Formats: sequence, C-alpha cells, structure tokens
Amino acid sequence: MNYTVLDFFCLMASICLFLYGMKVMSEGLQKVAGDRLRNILAIMTRNRVTGVLTGILITALIQSSSASTVMVVSFVNAGLMTLQQAMAVIFGANVGTTFTTWIISAFSFEFNLSDYSLVLLAVGVPMLFLKRSTFKSLGEFMIGFSLLFMGLDMISEYVPNLQENPEMLRFVTDWTTMGLWSVLIFFFMGLVFTMIAQSSAATFALTLIMCSQGWISFSLGCAIILGGNIGTTITPILASLSGNIAAKRTAMGHLLFNVLGSIIVLCIFHPFMEMVADITKACTGTSPLDISAAQEAGMRGTTLLDEKGGYTARAQSCVAFGLAMFPTVFNACNLLVMIWFTKLYVRIVCWMVPARHKDEEEEFSLKYIGRGLMSASELNILQAQKEIQQYGKRVERMLGMCKDLIHMKESDDNYMHTYNRIEKYEQISDRMEIEIGTYLNKIAEGRLSPEGKMRITGMLRIISEIESIADGCLKIAKTLERKNKNHVQFTDSVLHEIDQMFEIVSRAMTNMLNVLDEMENPERSKIIEAYNKEREINNLRNSLRDGNIFNINNKEYGYKEGIFFMDLIGEAEKLGDYMLNVIEGVKHQFRTAPVSPAV
Repeated sequence: MNYTVLDFFCLMASICLFLYGMKVMSEGLQKVAGDRLRNILAIMTRNRVTGVLTGILITALIQSSSASTVMVVSFVNAGLMTLQQAMAVIFGANVGTTFTTWIISAFSFEFNLSDYSLVLLAVGVPMLFLKRSTFKSLGEFMIGFSLLFMGLDMISEYVPNLQENPEMLRFVTDWTTMGLWSVLIFFFMGLVFTMIAQSSAATFALTLIMCSQGWISFSLGCAIILGGNIGTTITPILASLSGNIAAKRTAMGHLLFNVLGSIIVLCIFHPFMEMVADITKACTGTSPLDISAAQEAGMRGTTLLDEKGGYTARAQSCVAFGLAMFPTVFNACNLLVMIWFTKLYVRIVCWMVPARHKDEEEEFSLKYIGRGLMSASELNILQAQKEIQQYGKRVERMLGMCKDLIHMKESDDNYMHTYNRIEKYEQISDRMEIEIGTYLNKIAEGRLSPEGKMRITGMLRIISEIESIADGCLKIAKTLERKNKNHVQFTDSVLHEIDQMFEIVSRAMTNMLNVLDEMENPERSKIIEAYNKEREINNLRNSLRDGNIFNINNKEYGYKEGIFFMDLIGEAEKLGDYMLNVIEGVKHQFRTAPVSPAV
C-alpha cells in the first residue's frame, strides 16, 4: 500500500480536529449544562449499578467505547461528574463495547459515525445565530461533539488501511507456532493495531478476517482482541491531555482497569480461552478449538474444513461467535470483580496521578453536602455551614493567585497557567453558589424554627457575597491581562503600593474566614476588626488615589499606568466591601448584637 507524506499530514490534522472538537465540546458543555445536566447525571450515576448500566447503554448506542469514555472525560473535566461516578460508567462502557463486536460478528457491519456528525453539525451551526445564549452554547456543544466524531472517523481513514489490505499480514503465519511467545506477540500486535486505528472494533474486524482465512488460530485471535482492549484506551488519554487533573485521573482509571484485567487473563489465558470455547460450543454446537485442531490435523472435506482446507460457513460462523463471546465474557468478569472495589480503585488512581500541590484539587465536588435524601433540616444547616467554610477557603486561593499574577510578566511560563486557573476557579465558584443555594432552599422547605429560617437567610447572603469576591478576583486578572496587552509596566514604587493594598485585603480575608469558622458563635472582636479593616482599605484607597494624580502630574509615570494602577486598587477595595458584607451576613444569621462601624 502506498502511504504518502500527504496521508501522514492528514492523519496529524485529523488528530488536531479530534482534540479541538474535544475542547469545543467541553467548553460548550460547561456553558449549557448548568445545574440541570449535573443533576441528571447524578441521578443516572447515583450508585455503582446505575452508573454501570449508564455506561453500557451509552456505549451500545454510539457504538464506541472510546467515544463514550471521551464523553465521560469531558464531563469530569467540566465538573459534571465525580471521579467515582466516572469509574462506574467506564466499567460499564467496557461491557457495552462488546455490542459492536456482536454486530460485526453477525452482520459484518459498522455504523459510520461521520453520518451522525454531519447531522449534528447541520443542527448546531444555525443555533449559533440564535439570540438566546443557551441555544448558542448548545449549538457550540453539538459542533464540538460532531467535530470529535469526525476526527475519530478521519483518524481511521488516514492511517494505513489494514482492513482493505489483509494480504499485508500473511507474514504472521510464521509466528503462530511459538507457544506462549506467540500469545504475547499477537497480544502486543492487537495493542499496537488498536492504538493506530483508534478503534477496538477495527481490530476485531481485522482479527475476524485473519481467523476466518485460517491464518491464525482461535486462541491467537483472542490474544489480539485482549491486546486491543488496552490499545483502545489511547483515545481518552489523548482527550485528557488538555483537561484538568480529574480528567487525567479518569483516563488513567480507564487504562488501569483494562490493563489489570488483561494481565489477569493473560496469566490464565488457556483455561479462560477454553471456558469461552465451551460456552461457544454450548450455544452453536461447535467449539472453535475443535476447528483449529481439525486444521492442524489436515482434516479436509468435513463440516468444518472444505476440500482446500478453508473454513466452511459453519466454521466461520462458530469462530465469529467465539471471537465475539471472548471480550464479552472477559469484560463481564472484569466488571463483576472490579465493581466491588470502586472506592479503593479511585484512591489508587488519585495516588497514581497526584495533584501538583496538596490543596490545589481542581475537581469540583461538594465536600459536606450530599445528594441523597435529606434527613432533619436543622442538622442539614450544619452541613451547609461547613460547605460555606470550604467555599470561602477556595476563593481565598483565588486571591493568592491574583497576588502572584501581579508580579508575573506575560512571558513567564506560569503566567497563562495561573490566569487559566483563576478563570477555572471562578467557574467552580459559580457552580458552588448554585449548589449550596439550591441545598439551602430545599432545607427551607422543611420544618424549621424561626432561628433556623434566619440562618438560611443569612447563609444565602453569605454565599452571594463570596461569589462576588470570586468575580472580583477574575476582574483583577482581566485588568492585568489588559495591562499586558497595552504593554504597560509598573514601576517598583507602584508595585509596592499595590502590594500594600493587597496585604490589607489578605488580612481582611483571613479575618473573614476566621469568622466563618466560628459561625455559630463569632467573636465580637473579630467582627469589630472586620469594620476596622474595611475602613483601613478605604483610607488607603483614597490616599493612593490622591498620590496617583500627583505622580501623573509630576511625570512619575504615564496616564495609562495610572489608569491600570487605580483599576487594580479599585477592584481590591471592592473585595473589602464584599468581605464586610459576609461578616454582616453572619451577624444577620445569628442576630448578633449590632456593631457600629464607628466602634
């Protein structure tokens, strides 16, 4: 087969299209999903059994375990699923993918995903021109989804097409008489083929051709399929490269699940293969191992081999059934064992793919608020209080990132990484506000004392103000981005004054978190300190504003530098206002005696 340089570049472009589709789909998903899709997925995956069934159903419908696993990776990357939920879906996806092998075995037919992609593209593009932002985001999601499938289809198209040129593989007959080494050789052959073709179904079809032609035995065909079970994990691994740590853990979980299962089966390969052959014989009346034995013995002119030594229609049907049964039994056994150790499995994956810093987990999940049925509303208030404390600590990290960003240059390696993390944290902050607010509203629907109702009102105000702090941090990051685009550089004296302001704001934030930690009984001195810090921030803002005008008039720095300087100071001052509002929310929540700002 003539494989040109142009074909190679088309292959690279196909991979780029796949990765871009993954990115667009994930971004559109985050915009359109909101809280609804998260709740739906939470219901579908609320326990291991329903999660597994979801994975089986989705994979059977879209005919690709790679594509369904890629979707799971994007859901985790968008914060719509937890790692534990994703693992259950992936376990099910490995069983669901055997549905494709049965279709190929029975009808020698595969669905063309690109046909569905074009339909999605035809629907998604016009939605970009609608007025409602929800429809635009949905259109963006559908476009990304279609590009992802088109990329997968084009990758298969531009790799060396082994299915159309099976004669290229006649040399493999020389490697079929080496015992255990033959099994390992064909195992790695299946792994490599699947990684190249990006489809375990393609590997299965190729294996079916080689077995039906009599080039390799049934046992070596099973070895190829077993290797393809690991090779198919390359697609979600590629999809996770541009994702967060949760997405990378999901892809690693998929890889580890398939590798562990394959290694175990390799250790008991011949007994396991004989079990599959017995199941096939019970269903079809013929064992595929008997066909291989008849071929080795040269028994031509039988019901299994024709006069030329080729497989008869009955033999081909039996081999096809056995090859489809092998991954079904393998994945079902793997699932039945692994499903009981999901939590342990998740801990192992987290250990294998640790966060860069201990407190910098980027996976969005609520720590104290569960999704099950709520018991006593008064007790649930305590859970909400703990979650609010975690919410405040997460936003505090955003403020620390902003302080670091001020001293970074656009050319620094960590600049864009820090900026992107601030954006990601702000998106997580939005979802946390919605989740906690929805939870508080559900608590309010129950029987509450008047004090309990006051607490709910105060906490709703608190989460709104904390989210405003997160918005303010993002505005600071965007101000710094505009500064860099305008090629503005601050002098050392200006940076020192900015640091002064952010140092006071940081102390105000620390005090606010201390009050949240003592929400049940906040110290009066800390509430008084909050008012003093806010007043100190206002006084410094006024002083710096007057000094800024003086410095501009005296040509200490230019007018543009002065504008960006005061924009940062103004945003920092607003953060102090939001922090004071949080303190007042705590006062309102527990009817703390009024503390005058003049104290």
